[in-house]
Amino acid sequence: MPNARCLLIDVAILCGIGMLLAVLGPFGSFAAPFARRMVFWVGVVVAGYACYMPATVAASRLADRLNLPRIALWAGACLVATVPLTVIVWAAEAVFRPIALPDMADALAAYGNILVLGSAVTTVFWFRRGGPVRGSPDDDIPADTPSTDTAPVAPAPFLDRLPLHLGRDLVALAMEDHYVRAHTAAGSTLILMRMRDAVAELEGIDGRLVHRSWWVARDHVTGVLRDGRNLRLSLSNGITAPVARGQAEPLHDAGWLQRNATVPKRAAIG
Repeated sequence: MPNARCLLIDVAILCGIGMLLAVLGPFGSFAAPFARRMVFWVGVVVAGYACYMPATVAASRLADRLNLPRIALWAGACLVATVPLTVIVWAAEAVFRPIALPDMADALAAYGNILVLGSAVTTVFWFRRGGPVRGSPDDDIPADTPSTDTAPVAPAPFLDRLPLHLGRDLVALAMEDHYVRAHTAAGSTLILMRMRDAVAELEGIDGRLVHRSWWVARDHVTGVLRDGRNLRLSLSNGITAPVARGQAEPLHDAGWLQRNATVPKRAAIG
């Protein structure tokens, strides 16, 4: 979930979207006074955020856990989150004017309208959180992503971002919404930046982007966990990192998988 700073930015975006909808007056709302439209649409958009944000965060984490495409799970999250939002919108309309309980046809029509609007707003936040960059774990990692699978040549600038109490023994990086979670041998911290930028600052460290949302230091890989076609790398600090299916062969060719014993899948995951 976003921290206070990101939440403030999100609320500003939501208010902007709500004001735009108030000006446009979609779905027959233009006949209402502007002030009422403003209150209604800003309230609806903020309520939608409260419904969609937990659903999409859960979808992102489930996608990483199961090695599934994030965009598919975000779409499913929109379908689910639209149900409570439809109820909220109906209740909000009832506050402004007396309305009867909707029949099935009216309920489905309202659900469809809100799904379109909610999905559009969610798409804005999809790209705000990295969009396809953190999409399907089976997609090829972009060719222009800097490789860090090289011999050390200079101190990596990224290490200077780490708090002193965590040291500089970097184990792995993992994407979390707007942030990169840096795992070291002493603990972890969140750093506000994109994974692509973090990897660019790791040049000189023997590591690799093994998944769109995971970078791993080679020296901290202790084993390989297999579950059918899915692979996870067991790391020295006790967490595991998913391996994108498209990265399994390159990792094998680079010796990452050959030098580690294959063990049964454990319950603990990163």
